[in-house]
Amino acid sequence: MAVILGLWILMYLLDANRANDLVQFVHDAANWLAGWSRDLFTFDEAWARVVAGYGLAAVVYLFVGHAIAGRLRRH
Repeated sequence: MAVILGLWILMYLLDANRANDLVQFVHDAANWLAGWSRDLFTFDEAWARVVAGYGLAAVVYLFVGHAIAGRLRRH
């Protein structure tokens, strides 16, 4: 999940062609994954909103994944 979100942030910052099927797939997946945090911040700059909103979701998914992996490892 975090990889998809990070990939979308990178594609956005590098101004990837949104007409491309891969870019559109990553964008749609990232929108779904970050639905809860996508518009959480209201920075004036669009790139800052994308990095903060999608980045927050990526960090949360990394922490949750790490916690789940740790619990599974102990059992």
